Amino acid sequence: MSRRATIRTAHDDAALIARALSPDNTDEMTTTVERDDAADAAGDERAGTIVTRIDRETTSGLQSTVDDYVVNLEVAIDVASQTRTAQCDQPTDTGPVSDHDTNTTHNE
Repeated sequence: MSRRATIRTAHDDAALIARALSPDNTDEMTTTVERDDAADAAGDERAGTIVTRIDRETTSGLQSTVDDYVVNLEVAIDVASQTRTAQCDQPTDTGPVSDHDTNTTHNE
């Protein structure tokens, strides 16, 4: 008898988080992204629900896999959030890369 769990997580950038999780998926796991009707209506192309299904032969194996998945999910969400914040803090137009002549050498 197989044990099963389905974990559904709504996220603003569901596809990004699902891609970040996929390298850690085992053969007993599948992760997909479902689009939300509300997000489609609002024109939000990234929002959706991450759906991960886990099948294991034992209850302890299922519990261990779910625990690992939840930790990986938290890390993926945190990294994506931090990256987005860092990118937003950077100027979009930095102008010339350098105001100095790059053909000269500087002795230190």
